Formats: sequence, structure tokens, C-alpha cells
Amino acid sequence: MKMNGARILLESLKREGVDLVFGYPGGTVINLYDELMNVREIRHILPRHEQGGTHAADGYARATGKVGVAIATSGPGATNTVTGIATAYMDSIPMVVICGQVPTPLIGNDAFQEVDMIGITRPITKHSFLIRNPKDIPTIVRKAFYIARSGRPGPVLIDFPKDVQIAQAEFKWPETIDIRGYKPNLEGHPRQVEKAITMMMAARRPVMYVGGGVILANAAEELTQLARRLQFPVTTTLMGLGSFPENDPLALKMLGMHGAYAANMAMTNSDLILAVGARFDDRVTGKIATFAPHAKIIHIDVDPTSIRKNVRVDLPIVGDTRDVLIKMLAELDKQADGIKQLHKNLTAWHEDVTGWKTKHPIGYKQSTTTIKPQYVIQKLRELSNDDAIMATDVGQHQMWAAQFFEFHQPRTLLTSGGLGTMGFGLPAAMGAQAAFPKRQVLCVCGDGGVQMNIQELATMVQNRLPVKIVILNNNFLGMVRQWQELFFDKRYSQTCMELPIDFVKLAEAYGAKGLRTEKPGEVEQVIKEALAYNGPVVMEFKIAREEKVLPMVPAGASLNEMVLNA
Repeated sequence: MKMNGARILLESLKREGVDLVFGYPGGTVINLYDELMNVREIRHILPRHEQGGTHAADGYARATGKVGVAIATSGPGATNTVTGIATAYMDSIPMVVICGQVPTPLIGNDAFQEVDMIGITRPITKHSFLIRNPKDIPTIVRKAFYIARSGRPGPVLIDFPKDVQIAQAEFKWPETIDIRGYKPNLEGHPRQVEKAITMMMAARRPVMYVGGGVILANAAEELTQLARRLQFPVTTTLMGLGSFPENDPLALKMLGMHGAYAANMAMTNSDLILAVGARFDDRVTGKIATFAPHAKIIHIDVDPTSIRKNVRVDLPIVGDTRDVLIKMLAELDKQADGIKQLHKNLTAWHEDVTGWKTKHPIGYKQSTTTIKPQYVIQKLRELSNDDAIMATDVGQHQMWAAQFFEFHQPRTLLTSGGLGTMGFGLPAAMGAQAAFPKRQVLCVCGDGGVQMNIQELATMVQNRLPVKIVILNNNFLGMVRQWQELFFDKRYSQTCMELPIDFVKLAEAYGAKGLRTEKPGEVEQVIKEALAYNGPVVMEFKIAREEKVLPMVPAGASLNEMVLNA
């Protein structure tokens, strides 16, 4: 049966199981949107900005594990997606972005709203496609989704010229595909797994260092089983939070620049690091020359280019994280006596770790007159559901959320780790709430970042998405201000948000509920009222203006050279 290109693309999305897209119409996708009126199986949400729509597709993907889909028109609509694409690329989030393009005869002629999206996004996508013939659409869509979700996930761009949307072709869906040159290795080598087990059984000061790859591979259950069977302490990156329950006695919590003292000391003093789905980011390692000087490193990652990129590795294992962990668990089934001896050998190490936890726990000084942001996060955790999804923006509030909101389940923290994108949190929360209408979805922002995509409040109200938004307002660009205080003699250059914003009135203007307090004694009541309200809520908490995120490893310092009090 013949269809136009726009309908073929929508039918292809249906075959890929797409049930929700975030998109913004325009001249070069008007035919696609006209056909969308005839497709009931795909729900469409109209954001108020293309960047917001792309972040929403990203949040949907992080929360569900499915491929997120965003649509934009050509030119400025397409370029508005670039920050969202880069955010997804840095954090390995599966996403397909479909951009309209001028008709093929006009490409390269500086036509109205023409831009070379293939060229612009080449460094920040796994792959890009320019559709030239409508008969190729099903195969291109099939390849795009396969590339986006397989191996190390990431965003894929489809450039869709207007004339191809109009042209007719027969719809033929390819049941299988083969992409020459793209064959991700998903199975960890059994011999490498055996070698890893031997190294792990000989360890005396081991640490499991866990990144977002565990969550992306849906391997949190296997990771938890492995840690508990071995009795290895576990520390996670920001992206790995939720992969191992933080209320477990083995949990060291987050490591790195703003990580826990115990986690950073354990990494520094370890003799074996089992790195699982992590990439040894500079925010984790501190000064590379002094990172884990006594440790042998086993590195598990599906992406071979991530191994040995930043640090030396003694034993690489390339493969899907879940596959490798399952093989490790099977090997351990043969090691019952060895595991008993291992546990005895780790007694002194567990005492050291407990000592570090006791010596410098992550904490803060409570106040009866000023709201401490850490207190707000703790109360939010106490009063919310255990499976609540939290999205954050980027800055001090992001680190306080990571430190004080205990994450017990995977896919419950959505945050921009690699790119550090301000403006990410609110639309990402919107995407997660659209995916899970019945679950609690929380969003923690600062007064700076929240204003970058605050227009999506209108989208939440229109679509009845009851996200609960916390704004920790210190009238500063807080993280930059903290660096200026500690390292630039308190020269607060352009970080003071001097014009106070009435966020309650702003929320009400969009049709949401607004709440505010600056009294510690009212924090709990505000959160309870917000959680009980059936709709989007903005909670503004006026917090201590110069509160800092601590501990902190200064740039260029070693992981154990933490600023604990300042």
C-alpha cells in the first residue's frame, strides 16, 4: 500500500513501539503534523520550546529505559534541540530526534530556515541520517532506533526534507537489519571474567565503583547481588545513583568532587577497583597522577573506547554490563569456600571503611532561623514515596540532592551529569511524569537554572502533569558563587541574582499552584501540601544564601585532599 513519506515515518515509529513524542510544529514538518492527526496510537505533547521538548524526551528515556523521541522543524527549531542532543550524548541516553529540512533541491542554497543539522550535530550524535527517498524511511527508522538503544546508547538524528514527506512510496517494514561496521560487542569474554574473579578473590581492600552504565543496562539487581555476595563496599558516580541501594551497609554513597569522605578515602586506599559502567570522569578521579595509587583496576564497559581513556586498566572486560555481571555471579557459584575466606580477609578493610564513615559523615549545621537546603532535601525524601522519581537541574541543589536524598532504586534520579546542563531538570521531570502519570515526580532546581526552561510549566498544566518542583532560592548562581568565595576572594562577579522573582505569582500565572516559605518550621507543611495537591506545584524555599556544598575536592587536587569545612 502506498503512503506519503510523513505517514510512512509515523507507521515506522508505531512499529518501534513509540507511544509518546515531544514536538514543536513548523513549516518543514507541517505535513508530518497533518498526518499525525490520523494516528491515534502515538500521543503528542507540545512543549513551549524545542530545547524543553528534547530534554523531556531525554527524561522519558531515562525514566523508562525506552528510546525518547523529539520532533522539531528546520532552522531555529532544529538548532534549539542541540543542547538537548548534547546532554543525551554525554550521558549515553537513547533518543531519536527528527528534524524537518527544506526540500532536497534547496539543500545547500541557503534557503529559508535551512541549516546543516547533520554537520552541526555530527560530534554529539551516535549517527545521523538524511532521508532522500520515502521508500528508505522504514529502514532508516529501524536503524536509528537500533543504534540509539544498542551498545553504548545515545542520540540519533533524522533529517527529514519536506518534499520527501510529501512523496509517495510503498511501506515495507524490515523485520531484521544489518549495519555494516556497527557490531557492538555485548558478551563479556569468559576468560576475562575468570581472571577478574581471581583478582577479586585475592583483594584485601576492594571497592566497587559504579556508573550510569549499570542503570542503562538494567543491571542494578545483578550488581547488588554481586556486591552483597562478595561484601565489597560500593560507591557510585552521580549518574550511577540508584543502581545500589544507599541504605545498604555496603553503600559508600557518591564519590568525587562533592562525594562522601568515606568513598573518596576508600578509593584512595583500595588495592582493587572493580569499575562497572563508569568512565573515570575528571570529577571522580581528581588529580589523575595520584588517583588510586595502590589499586589494580578491572574495568567493565560496553564501549571499548571508554576503557583506558583516562586511567590505566589492569583487566578490561568489554561487553554488556548485565551480561558480564551474570557471568561473574555464575563463576562465584563455584567459589563457596573461597568466598568464606574472602569475607574473613575483608574484616580489617570494613573496619577502616566504617571508621571513615563515622569520622566525617556528610552533614550540615542545622539552623532555627534560616532554611538549610540540605534539610529541605531530607524532608522531601522523608515525605515522598520510595519509588519517587527526582529530576534535578545543575548546580549546588543538584549536589545536595545527590548527597541527602537517598536513592534506593534505579531510574529514580534524572540529572545532567556529563554536560551539566542548566535548564534540564524541569522539562526532564515533565517527560518522566508523562511516562508515569501515577508516580510521584519531583524536580529540584535553583533559582537560576529553573528560569531557563520555566515556560514548560504551561505544558505541565495543559497536560495535567502533576510534577512537584522545589526551588532552593539563594538569589545566587550558587555553584559559581561558591567557587568565587573559596578561590576568588569573594569577588562575586555576575553571580548575584539581584532582581527577586516572585515564583509563587509566576506559578499562578501559568495555572500551577505556588507555595513559599523562609521559615524552617514551615518546610514540612509546605512539602506535605504540595504532595497532596493534584497538579503541578512550585515550592519556593528561601535558603541560607552562602551555604556551600561540602565536602569538596578542589580542581587539580587529589581525591583525598577534600575541603571538609570552610
